[in-house]
Amino acid sequence: MRVLVVTAVPVERDAVTRAFGGALGGTEERVSLPGAELHRHGAFDVLAGGAGPAAAAAATAFALASGASAPAPYGLVVSAGIGGAFTPVTPLGSLIVADGIVAADLGAETAEGFLPVTALGFGRDRFAPPPALVREVAAATGAATGPVLTVSTVTGTAERAGALLAAHPGALAEAMEGFGVAEAAARAGVPVLEVRAVSNAVGPRDRDAWRIGDALAALTDAFEAAAPVLEGWNSHDNPEG
Repeated sequence: MRVLVVTAVPVERDAVTRAFGGALGGTEERVSLPGAELHRHGAFDVLAGGAGPAAAAAATAFALASGASAPAPYGLVVSAGIGGAFTPVTPLGSLIVADGIVAADLGAETAEGFLPVTALGFGRDRFAPPPALVREVAAATGAATGPVLTVSTVTGTAERAGALLAAHPGALAEAMEGFGVAEAAARAGVPVLEVRAVSNAVGPRDRDAWRIGDALAALTDAFEAAAPVLEGWNSHDNPEG
């Protein structure tokens, strides 16, 4: 099975490809797409699709549409990268596998508070990755599992962090691409997963406290550990997914 991995920026892409021998001189094939480039390592195609849900959705859709030129069709899409976490549940440098990919700010503000797009009577605001795959990847990597929020604006205050947790109890982290990747994957009929390495706490922005290097190293370790699970996973063998 072929796996498409979509990150936001090249440094995240390179952290993933290091798990397969890339970004350090390993053998890889590069495939040009509109506005982006796939880095192909065996069964894994890794793409830096851009920041935010719109760029992520567009890049994922282009990559999935180009899949006919790949050695085999894609059977799984993974949104991957670093992100902010609602600590202390998920400390800096830890890993998270999403059991729900949630569009946290897609909806409407009202006098009574935020209404998700589903409450407005259209669209969807959540995707659920295959439960069996979530369990297997979490077990292989030692990751926590829980909802990961997709936001268009990174949280920068304690008040906003509190509001997100109030609206989405149990959320473990926020990032900017997961829902866009999931939307494109769903429209192509391909299962999706989201893997995040924690670089900072959600809340007031304190760049001195961020641990981006540690998070990128954790992302590499995650894909080294999870690669056999991802490549070998087959949705037809996991009916609950």
